[in-house]
Amino acid sequence: MLRIFIADASRDLVVLRLDGRIGGRWVELLRKTCEVPLNAGARVTVDLMNVSFSDRDGITLLRQLKERQVEFLNISPFIACEIEIPPSSGSKG
Repeated sequence: MLRIFIADASRDLVVLRLDGRIGGRWVELLRKTCEVPLNAGARVTVDLMNVSFSDRDGITLLRQLKERQVEFLNISPFIACEIEIPPSSGSKG
């Protein structure tokens, strides 16, 4: 299960907070949730502090979002390694 919260939203920036696991049918939900602001020209930031797991499809989506300049906060070292983002000092782990 994945819960997606809009932590902050303006015309130029949307901050999403995720809780749970990025996998299965939840990957498409996350994709659609990010597409709307990205297609409108807004920056998107995704807080992954409470993400416990991501399956292969979830990792693929995170890579695609990274290519679209989505910023990730509080990313676990494992997920960061999988999508090749150096973990920040505020990351979980």
